[in-house]
Amino acid sequence: MSMNVGSPSAGADPEPMMEMNMTPLIDVMLVLIIMLIITIPKANHSVNLNMPVGTPPPSTKEPVVITIDVDFDGTILWDNNVIPDRGTLEAKLADVAAQPDQPEVHLRPNKLVEYKVVAGVMASAQRLGVTKIGLVGNEQFQ
Repeated sequence: MSMNVGSPSAGADPEPMMEMNMTPLIDVMLVLIIMLIITIPKANHSVNLNMPVGTPPPSTKEPVVITIDVDFDGTILWDNNVIPDRGTLEAKLADVAAQPDQPEVHLRPNKLVEYKVVAGVMASAQRLGVTKIGLVGNEQFQ
């Protein structure tokens, strides 16, 4: 009942190892994963806004307000007057943008209007340089 612990007998060749040693491969993969995690930039899902510094001085006069209504069928109304086409709307917005002290533009879309009509009005206002624009009536969408 003896056990052969040492080297094999002198006449027998040792069998080659049939499986690959996975330890070095796993070590290399772990190092690569750690390097990848370290080098990936942090995801930044923010919108940069230019906020005013300090508090603005109180206004001494009432602001001029222009109301743009967008009806359910896409009809655009400028202070309750129908705007026949996009060119007329853009001409009026260009006049507003050209004023040194711009009036406030309040955009009131109907709940049933398609978004592309409202987005078109906002895009035209932004492209033409209107800086004081806001959406009014958001409580109807809740």
